[in-house]
Amino acid sequence: MTFKPLEGVRVVELASIGPGPFAAMMLADHGADVIRIEKPGGRSVGTSRSDKDPMLRGRRKVELDLKNPNDVSKTLDLIASADVLIEGFRPGVTERLGLGPEDCHAINLALVYGRMTGWGQDGPLAPRAGHDINYIAITGALDAIGTKESGPVPPMNLVGDFGGGGMLIAYGICAALLPAKLSGKGTVVDAAMVEGTALLMTMPYGLKAQGLWPAKRGGNLLDGGAPFYGTFETSDGKWAAIGAIEEPFWQELIAKLQLVGDVLKHRMDRTYWPQIRGLIAGAISTNTQAHWNGVFDGSDACYAPILSMDDAINHPHNMARGVLQNIDGVVQPAPAPRYDGETPSVPFTDMTAVDYDAALASWPKRD
Repeated sequence: MTFKPLEGVRVVELASIGPGPFAAMMLADHGADVIRIEKPGGRSVGTSRSDKDPMLRGRRKVELDLKNPNDVSKTLDLIASADVLIEGFRPGVTERLGLGPEDCHAINLALVYGRMTGWGQDGPLAPRAGHDINYIAITGALDAIGTKESGPVPPMNLVGDFGGGGMLIAYGICAALLPAKLSGKGTVVDAAMVEGTALLMTMPYGLKAQGLWPAKRGGNLLDGGAPFYGTFETSDGKWAAIGAIEEPFWQELIAKLQLVGDVLKHRMDRTYWPQIRGLIAGAISTNTQAHWNGVFDGSDACYAPILSMDDAINHPHNMARGVLQNIDGVVQPAPAPRYDGETPSVPFTDMTAVDYDAALASWPKRD
């Protein structure tokens, strides 16, 4: 039987976009029973179709109007039997709705109340609007991503929304559940994307403090500045990723590329980086990505083809591990991590709409 570490955990998700649904998806992937509260007629925000959006997989939905006092009362009835609440509104919104932490803890002291915002619950920017790009801008993360020529490049919305947001609040909720279960007293998890992004920047800040991140964007060890850690175009217009940082991997790389020359001995000297990069780029540009896949097959040169989302599902390693799966015609990432080598099963993609009374009846109050 598939291991579900969060089986028995009840979660109320107040519909939002981005990191909130992602966190709820992660909890559902690992066995939590998640009920998503949506406004009547569909999602509270956005136009995403639930049957085509993997982030909405694995949970039930109940339609309630949170501007209606009767529906707020119904929501509180669900919260009274829940272990976790996830909300992603601006600070103060749930308080005005009558669903703030004090309202919820008055009826359920053990509740873990998860709050997902961009800027946090307080501070000068707390009431202001924003998106991933804004949150990562003030942490030093966005400035460090890109090349010397490109300027800062938004890394989609992976860093703020999902790495620094959704995963952060999912982790915070799981951490808070432990003492809540032991003591019977819950807490408020204040997860801010700006702080999650800063947390993801721990290593670069550490390298900078040690004098190992001395240059501006595109001139450092891990930002594409080093010739042995970057991307290179193949002859067919595709790309290869190389990360041969350690000496044995570097030696294997230059052997596979058949590169020779005294300059290769100076790879840790930044003054030689443009010259060495030119040699690697020149070699890789002479043949196709498929050719280099064959050359580096079974190698420790830290080479990988850069694949599109369309192609990634067919990569042999992804297929062997089931990293990406096609569920009802929707290609989506499988739940992660694994437990004793076993992956939690991918829940159904579409949310199951349920009647409020049926949802409430499925969650009998606990002693």
